[in-house]
Amino acid sequence: MNTALVTGATSGIGQAVAEVLIARGYRVIGTSRNTSSVADPIPGVEYRDLDLTVPESIKAFVDGIADIEVDVLINNAGESQCGPLEELPIEAVTRLFQLNVFGAIELTQAVLPGMRERGSGKIVMIGSMLASFPLAYRSSYAATKAAIKGFATAARYELKPFGIDITTVEPGSIATGLSARRTKYCGPHSPYLRDFTTVISQLDAKEAVGITAERVALTVLEAIEDKKTLPIYAVGSNAPAVFLAKRLLPRSVLEAFTARAYGLPSKRAAH
Repeated sequence: MNTALVTGATSGIGQAVAEVLIARGYRVIGTSRNTSSVADPIPGVEYRDLDLTVPESIKAFVDGIADIEVDVLINNAGESQCGPLEELPIEAVTRLFQLNVFGAIELTQAVLPGMRERGSGKIVMIGSMLASFPLAYRSSYAATKAAIKGFATAARYELKPFGIDITTVEPGSIATGLSARRTKYCGPHSPYLRDFTTVISQLDAKEAVGITAERVALTVLEAIEDKKTLPIYAVGSNAPAVFLAKRLLPRSVLEAFTARAYGLPSKRAAH
């Protein structure tokens, strides 16, 4: 039986991935910041505490899986954040990178030696289409997702000779309730407030009718079980069409189109 490690396995995409893998016959180790508070545990999932923002928690978790052969790692745990670049608290950006990027890289480093020795392994980063199509007021979040995709894409040919595949799944808008949990940084008197409110309201509306976490989980399963793993698996938000447009259109045109789609002006009169 193959063993899969899924971070952030108690809600959203992580929970859906854990359910799909259990149904597929995997042994699943799922992480949560506090396993004692898991409201609806999935039968068969082995829950373990892991807070990726706390170095001691990461070390304790890694020590605890030292004797387990992890065949599949799904780096899913993360948070969402939004706000004007000018107003993002640097400590909040630092925390976001620790959770969304550095923690995932540390876990990847922890499982790679065993995968390399066994000559096989799959690593899936749960990214976002915002990494490929950045959006105003989502700079910090988009940057974290671009970072993990960069790590994964660059490392593919480091790991292939050892039988290890690494890839990124980029979901578009997902209806998982993430909108309500997104951390927002924009002051009540901010010069950006009007445009920020416009973009986030559009974003929330798109996510409300987005694809399900279960649909993303099936894409993750595809990435795991493909014999020839692709560098990126995009799902939702008309992914085939928008990635085709990215290949065919000049970047400036695509950028302007995205801005208009979210109600953003190209210029703002100076005050």
